[in-house]
Amino acid sequence: MTQIHGGDRYGAALESSLPENEILDFSANINPLGMPPGIREAVRQCFDEALHYPDPFCRRLRAAIAEKEGIEPEKILCGNGGADLIYRLVYALKPKRAMVTAPSFAEYEEALKQTGTQIQYWTLGADMEVKEDILGAVTEDLDLIFLCSPNNPTGLLTGRELLLKVTEKAAGSGVRICVDECFLDFVKEQELYTMKEFLDTYPNLILLKSFTKLYAMPGLRLGYVLSADGKLLERMQKAGQPWAVSEPAQLGGIAALKEPDFCSRTIELVDRERDYLKQGLEALGMQVYDGRANYLCFWAPGEAELYEKLLSQGILIRRCANYRGLTNEHYRIAVRTRTENERLLNVLREIRS
Repeated sequence: MTQIHGGDRYGAALESSLPENEILDFSANINPLGMPPGIREAVRQCFDEALHYPDPFCRRLRAAIAEKEGIEPEKILCGNGGADLIYRLVYALKPKRAMVTAPSFAEYEEALKQTGTQIQYWTLGADMEVKEDILGAVTEDLDLIFLCSPNNPTGLLTGRELLLKVTEKAAGSGVRICVDECFLDFVKEQELYTMKEFLDTYPNLILLKSFTKLYAMPGLRLGYVLSADGKLLERMQKAGQPWAVSEPAQLGGIAALKEPDFCSRTIELVDRERDYLKQGLEALGMQVYDGRANYLCFWAPGEAELYEKLLSQGILIRRCANYRGLTNEHYRIAVRTRTENERLLNVLREIRS
């Protein structure tokens, strides 16, 4: 078995012969503030409820999400993290042909391969931005398009005007489009980029959201999709096992939505520390993409073994060679606290000196 994502501290510990608790993980894009206390307490108190099956329709959780998002609960489907919902979407649609950008999140491609879908890759240019020429690739022979904004691993945003053009053309061609907004929670002016207000206008639009990154709860596994197409959500519900979201995850999600200032505090910290990291990396000769999420992607010329060098010092970063369009000199790092970011930069200085 191979791991194509970050966050594998277990494998890193075996590889480095270091204890897991001694590895500083920059490979997983988790909120540096950690899990809010309210979520921890909700999960601790839920064990009596774990004697029963969880609500297969996540009724209370969907009601809480609906209040937060300002939409009807009927337009929400919850799942076992964002990845679960990607697979449910693909299993429900069984598209014959789909388009993904390259590079982008690997699970789009992995899910499409499982249904034998023919994949059309839209390779991004050197600046890694999605531009208007992608409109020419939106054709009637497609069934599904995946777009990620901010993109993973680059963190680059796609403007809402362009996303609207792609969605409208897709609608006219009978093509569904899934816009992955899982990292939009880390963007200060996210209301200028989200496609949420256009769900009723474009029934072909599906939005992917996640609790994982913002609320630092990847071990609980919780995500959701928004769509005005109720029949599609019903098909997605049936495309996996009925109890997709555990009781601890459901109660943790409800508690997360009661954290009123957590998002703003997170954005303030991430913006400050991302700029600090970007300046530090560029001073070391790295080419850094101008990401807007809680991570940075960079090219380190001549450093094909940077992962191994850092891991030997107890620091785990994300290798990006498995992303289409990137090389073994491309890496991704999470934005963490100032003390942790300083440690990373200091070790990098030693390596580059």
